[in-house]
Amino acid sequence: MAQEEKRVLDVLEELNIPYTRMEHIPVYTIEEFEKLGNMPKSVCKNLFVRNQKGDRHYLIILENSKRADLAKLAEQIGSGKLSFASEKRLEKYLGLKPGSVSPFGLINDSQKEVRVVIDKDLESIGEVSFHPNINTATLTISYRDFEKYLAWCKNKVVYVQI
Repeated sequence: MAQEEKRVLDVLEELNIPYTRMEHIPVYTIEEFEKLGNMPKSVCKNLFVRNQKGDRHYLIILENSKRADLAKLAEQIGSGKLSFASEKRLEKYLGLKPGSVSPFGLINDSQKEVRVVIDKDLESIGEVSFHPNINTATLTISYRDFEKYLAWCKNKVVYVQI
């Protein structure tokens, strides 16, 4: 097991958060995951973006079937123009590589610099699924436990309608 994943599982154990784990070939996008044929409905889309100045970073979490309009989202969260952050920024702020973007990367954000933006509709799904900081596995947890995890992370969280 990769060290990145072990760290995630250790945190979930510490928080008494049960999970189910699914192993799969490396996937980099929701579209690639869908081609596997057994993707849980609860798999979320995770986007790492920054504002125009590059001094504020956001992790956007939404239902996998939705598309994020970054201009509308910037208005909702009171930010300037948003654009996708570079691989270098992804590594610096979340300790992740492309294809493994996940809220579990917040474990690596010791300075709590990344703001989390969550689609309000996720709550109605009941469960959420994310990569455990590697793209060869997916973990599913309850939405309530996801909120418990986010509270433990202590990053600023904003809920929006996407």
